[in-house]
Amino acid sequence: MSKICQITGKKSMVGNNVSHSKRRTKRRFNINLFTKKFYWAEQNTWVVLNVSAAGLRTINKLGLDAALKQAAEKGYLTEVKQLEY
Repeated sequence: MSKICQITGKKSMVGNNVSHSKRRTKRRFNINLFTKKFYWAEQNTWVVLNVSAAGLRTINKLGLDAALKQAAEKGYLTEVKQLEY
C-alpha cells in the first residue's frame, strides 16, 4: 500500500540531499505513518487505517466518525478495512 495518510492526505515529498560540496542528489521525505486499528462506535465495528501522526491528532480532536466523514468528503479515504469479531 502507498505511503499516504487516509485522514489528512499527506504524502511523501521529494527533495535533495545537499553534500558539503553542494552536490545535489534526489531523496524522499517520508511521512510518519502508522497502521492503526480503531473502534468505530457508530458502526459497531473495528476499522484499520493508515494514519500519520497529524491524522492521529485530528482523530483525537474531532472524533473518529467526524474525521472519517471529513476525509471521505475531501477524497482521501478510498477504502476502509472493517474487522468483525
